[in-house]
Amino acid sequence: MIDKELLEILACPACKAEVVLDEPASRIVCTACGRRYPVRDGIPVMLIDEAEAGPPAKK
Repeated sequence: MIDKELLEILACPACKAEVVLDEPASRIVCTACGRRYPVRDGIPVMLIDEAEAGPPAKK
């Protein structure tokens, strides 16, 4: 779905923390603040306005 190298360089735009992929939900989840960013057509939408709140992801 998303290239591993791309995922390694992505960071949460809100808090700059590491993110992980939640492939079943098509979301990228911040490990610190828990924001969930959608993935549309294989492209992560890393906009704070597009994010949903949630619990932080486990690494």
